[in-house]
Amino acid sequence: MSPDEILARLLYRDPLMLILDKPAGLPVHAGPKGGPNLEQFLDPLRFGLPDRPSLAHRLDRDTSGCLVLGRHRKALKKLGRLFEQGRVEKVYWAVVEGRPPTPEGVIDQPLAKLTPKSGWKMVVDPQNGQKALTEYRVLGLGDGLCWLELRPRTGRTHQIRVHCQHLGCPVLGDPVYGRTLPPDQPLHLHARAIRLPLYPSREPIEAVAPVPTHMRQALLVCGCRET
Repeated sequence: MSPDEILARLLYRDPLMLILDKPAGLPVHAGPKGGPNLEQFLDPLRFGLPDRPSLAHRLDRDTSGCLVLGRHRKALKKLGRLFEQGRVEKVYWAVVEGRPPTPEGVIDQPLAKLTPKSGWKMVVDPQNGQKALTEYRVLGLGDGLCWLELRPRTGRTHQIRVHCQHLGCPVLGDPVYGRTLPPDQPLHLHARAIRLPLYPSREPIEAVAPVPTHMRQALLVCGCRET
């Protein structure tokens, strides 16, 4: 991304943190094989500080939307405590295949990491998994698809994707937990909004990320008019 492109994705800025609209398809940091990643494009977001901002949490490579960055070490420590204490409210939008059994509910299914030779993934594991809790609500339906609002109350890897699969309605475009897909079908999962009580004497900070281009058509089919 060019400096202008990364600056155009800035949703919020203050002395401690930034909130960025992360594009889908870009890892937040370099993996074992290297390659392009978000961290290498963060220099334009220094805004006069000696170091570029750092990740306060993570989003999957193919998930778009609200991503929080700390502007320096003290800020990262403060933000880290908020995330660890579960005080950060995160709202995701997803388009899923099929529909859940009820219009709203709570998915309370522990998750564990499975590492077969073909590659790792997360699975529901009531015996050995870590606690994972996701609230969901149906926002719209259309053409065999469902538009969901999801609020994860824990922060497990791939939590929303595995919980949607467990409900019987995998996220559209999910190559790991979904159904057989066209090879160019992107993941329809978006970190729509985030709310952080960063300053004790102020109202919580809120940011909303616009719907990414690749999700607009499916959301329109489901009745969304906010694209």
